[in-house]
Amino acid sequence: MKFISIGEILARFSPQNFEKIVQADSYNLHFGGAEVNVAVSLANLGVDTSVFSVVPKNTLADASLRYLKSHGVDTKHIKRGGERLGLYYLEEGTSIRPSEAVYDRKYSSISQVDSNSIDFIEILKEYQWLHISGITPALSENCRILTEKALKAAKSLNLMVSFDPNFRSKLWDFETARDVLSRYMQYVDVLVGIEPIHLKDGNGKELKEGLSMNPNFDTMDYIFKKLNEKYNFKVIARTVREMHSSSNNSLKAFLHVNGQTFDSKKIKFDIVDRVGGGDAFTSGLIYALMEHFEPQKTVDFATASSAIKHTIRGDANITSREEIERLLGSGFEIKR
Repeated sequence: MKFISIGEILARFSPQNFEKIVQADSYNLHFGGAEVNVAVSLANLGVDTSVFSVVPKNTLADASLRYLKSHGVDTKHIKRGGERLGLYYLEEGTSIRPSEAVYDRKYSSISQVDSNSIDFIEILKEYQWLHISGITPALSENCRILTEKALKAAKSLNLMVSFDPNFRSKLWDFETARDVLSRYMQYVDVLVGIEPIHLKDGNGKELKEGLSMNPNFDTMDYIFKKLNEKYNFKVIARTVREMHSSSNNSLKAFLHVNGQTFDSKKIKFDIVDRVGGGDAFTSGLIYALMEHFEPQKTVDFATASSAIKHTIRGDANITSREEIERLLGSGFEIKR
């Protein structure tokens, strides 16, 4: 399957050695963005991937495209224009101190693009899978129109569509995100994460149980079935994170497919770089679905993909299928 994602390319600046921003005088530079991370991870798994985005005509944007090309991601659908590349600054947490992101992405090139200038039917016709996240429509009204236009084009072409709501409270409020993203669900086949999608019980109240930090299997099975009744997804998946500290987490996931719910093995790990962990889960899930893994292996593979990303510097998982399967088999001895 040929895969394409649509979203903003970001430059990330992080102080070195876990310093706080107020004390830093040097920064590490990485490129990413939720949809970009999924594409890079899938390319490293051997999938034919592309990205649609808009970046300015400057050397920082040139460097971001070189990053994508270095991982085998096709950049032919990336438009050049606008004034700036989106930036964010990440103060990496450790031990009892959490990480913190500072966004500097207002008026970025993709947020200002005129969706009428983009022919998504022409762009998407050669692909079989489209991925978008809720971060893109959070950027601007232009991006909300662009997202809906892309989703409609994808469905008219019978692409498989995956969507990660990816709510970011620093970009928009919960109620607006819920209302906008829920309207997109009619075009979505694979939902990765369930917050803040509209879901009400029989009395018209929003169901909150599925959003708890540590839901049990029966709760997730119930929530997934209710989501399917309303939106008719092919697949729903969700991760659950336990934070023992900023440096040590555990992760497991739930998957709902063909009317059945499955849960993964729980993996505990120390963190080198948490950014992109959710995107690594998404890429592992998409890959497993493309390869027609049986459901239990699908949710275990996606969870392992996310876990191993936390041990890698940068925004994307650059791990092969063999390495992920080795973790599942486990697998911590030296490979010689």
